[in-house]
Amino acid sequence: MSTNSRISGFKDATIAERRDIVAERTGVSDEDLAVFDPASGLGVEAAGHMVENVIGTLGVPVGIATNFTVNGTDRLVPMATEEPSVIAAASNAARMARVHGGFRTSHTGPVMQAQIQLVDVTDPEAARLRILESAEEIIDAANALDPMLVQFGGGVRDLEARVLPTRTGTHVITHLVVDVRDAMGANAVNTMAEAVAPRLADIAGGRPLLRILTNKADRRLMRARAVFDRDLLGGAEIVDNIVHASAFAEADPYRAATHNKGIMNGITAAVLATGNDTRAVEAGCHSHAVGPDGRYTALSRFERTPDGHLAGTLEVPMAVGLVGGATKVHPVARAAVKILGVETATELAEIIVAVGLAQNLGACRALAAEGIQRGHMSLHARTVAVSAGANSAELDSVVQRLIADRNIRVDHAERVLAELRGAR
Repeated sequence: MSTNSRISGFKDATIAERRDIVAERTGVSDEDLAVFDPASGLGVEAAGHMVENVIGTLGVPVGIATNFTVNGTDRLVPMATEEPSVIAAASNAARMARVHGGFRTSHTGPVMQAQIQLVDVTDPEAARLRILESAEEIIDAANALDPMLVQFGGGVRDLEARVLPTRTGTHVITHLVVDVRDAMGANAVNTMAEAVAPRLADIAGGRPLLRILTNKADRRLMRARAVFDRDLLGGAEIVDNIVHASAFAEADPYRAATHNKGIMNGITAAVLATGNDTRAVEAGCHSHAVGPDGRYTALSRFERTPDGHLAGTLEVPMAVGLVGGATKVHPVARAAVKILGVETATELAEIIVAVGLAQNLGACRALAAEGIQRGHMSLHARTVAVSAGANSAELDSVVQRLIADRNIRVDHAERVLAELRGAR
């Protein structure tokens, strides 16, 4: 069914009302949405089958980002995060892009690489050529291990070999370049690497050591772009300020680290909600931020368009999947994927990168306009008030006082709460 992600008053609805809206807009059943209740979601027994030594589970808030249009299709986006303002900022930024068609994406395809390290090779340059001469044999052997992947159009696409000088000698490194289709790909490429390593060692005359994928997924890039409306942003001065802020992040690694953290606030929240590997995605993105000159820089760019609006672009590796792992095992992750309505890993990656760009714009706008504290701390005040012991009837009063006093600290919240209770 077609989803309209523009929902007026969604933030003011109750949790039950929000679930009803999501069910209505996406066609996801009430039964599927019930797993978002802790009592119905991931139980301890199921968790015990996912990781070892289980003693319990940790809950993370899951919210819905609204207003997203990605490649002409509206999406409601589940995001799992403990940080206030992330979901609101992403939704607001998506609204500003919506009037100009939303987000457009392009990609390089779902290609991952496995590395096989060979050591103690006497003639590394000649060994590299012997490996390349045997490429067809190695590729056929690797593909024979996963006929299902090949049947679905994936499999090993290429083999590369290089000589790598290191402090422990010269190593020969072979890469298997694998189209993993709708999987994240770690299990598939690792299995292939393990299987062909002995044959590669025979060819090279060395000893195989590490046989594992690389999370520097620079052949699995996803790109997103959008135009954010000048007037909705707050005018031409805000546009100019964001462009200056972007230039700062591009030039300075200290600023780039925080700029990119803002991108990952959105990306990681969407990756986590769908049961994908947040550490793999984060490793890939941050490694991609290191340019050819070895300098860490911003992953995104913001520029002024000829008609004065703001163009945003983002390119990052995005190794996510829909088959295997927690995406299939975790009940909340399965429900999140249903809400998104995606059918391929590429569609999922498109949405995640759009969320990253939106979240980045939201943070840059806050910094360029009123400063990060005003919006962020308004939401943070609720967390502080709850930490101080405020109940639902007291929460709004305590939050308003913390904001008015410009003192959003737990000790001050405790004093405000004591005053409020003493006045009753």
